[in-house]
Amino acid sequence: MNHYNQQAQQKSKEHQKFLEQIKKKPPKNLDYLVEDLHEETFEEIDCLACANCCKTTGPLFTEKDKERIAKHLRMKISDFETKFLRLDEDNDWVLQSTPCFFLDPNDNKCNIYDVRPKACREYPHTDRKKIYQINNLTLKNTLICPAAYVFVEKLRKNLEK
Repeated sequence: MNHYNQQAQQKSKEHQKFLEQIKKKPPKNLDYLVEDLHEETFEEIDCLACANCCKTTGPLFTEKDKERIAKHLRMKISDFETKFLRLDEDNDWVLQSTPCFFLDPNDNKCNIYDVRPKACREYPHTDRKKIYQINNLTLKNTLICPAAYVFVEKLRKNLEK
């Protein structure tokens, strides 16, 4: 994990420039390429070997997330909010602290995986259509997630041919 983070920091400006170029002139086949490279990346990267996202960042919890997870935990939504969440400066529901309470530190598995928040299911957002619309997020995620870093590197190699 650590060497990915160092590489991502070193290449951050290059990645930013590359992602901006895609935004200015998106290739016609970009969505298909993104889908293929996302799948290829996750065949190589094992999230359970890292779990840095769960250790360092917290997802936003939608109303549906809160309802689903509270029901799964057999809790009232208000009790779930009180025990695990807080409202941030943007008035979004987020975890009170990191690492995520639901992360098992022994095997990096999520204790609520089947009902996890939408933000967790979609992370690191490398399978998005029109990925250039989330350049800032993609760049930020390369510093957190080895898969996001590898994905951007694959995308660069592919498009700079």
